[in-house]
Amino acid sequence: MSRAARERTLDISTTTAREAAMTMHGMLSTVGAALGGMIGWDATAAPPADEASVRRLLADLGIAVGADGDLAPALRRFQRHAGLADDGVAGPRTVHQLARHAAEARELTALHLAA
Repeated sequence: MSRAARERTLDISTTTAREAAMTMHGMLSTVGAALGGMIGWDATAAPPADEASVRRLLADLGIAVGADGDLAPALRRFQRHAGLADDGVAGPRTVHQLARHAAEARELTALHLAA
């Protein structure tokens, strides 16, 4: 393999590893926030939820985010439905409930039982 080919391969590998690490970080921060909701952390103690992960959870539930990209109205809608304080913030309790309801929605979809 030529030196140029090795450098291209290294560059691609580095980019892929960086993207994977960023995705893993986002997932871990969302998992951390959801776990915090399970054990009763308040919003100041919990790690922040990853915005992209919150968007995916909302999408799994069929809740659209506005064209302006603001998550707050979609979060308020979910929070009202879930019986949470509708502050529009993806705090630990909200993320925990989002993750739980999204997992149930994915299971129902897989079984072809979703509405």
